[in-house]
Amino acid sequence: MKIKVDFDLCESNALCEAMAPEVFELDDDDFLQLKTEETTPENVDNVKRAVAACPRAAITLEG
Repeated sequence: MKIKVDFDLCESNALCEAMAPEVFELDDDDFLQLKTEETTPENVDNVKRAVAACPRAAITLEG
């Protein structure tokens, strides 16, 4: 599945990074960065939790 982030909605509160640090990361300026745009069998459950926890619904999965 492809990971999409609406950076206009994102508040960079790092909930996603806490749940899936292998995918999400805040840079030095506290802006969210994706380490990868694709889920893997190893990280898909963590990414789904991050999607569900995002307070602004800025993260979605496609495919």
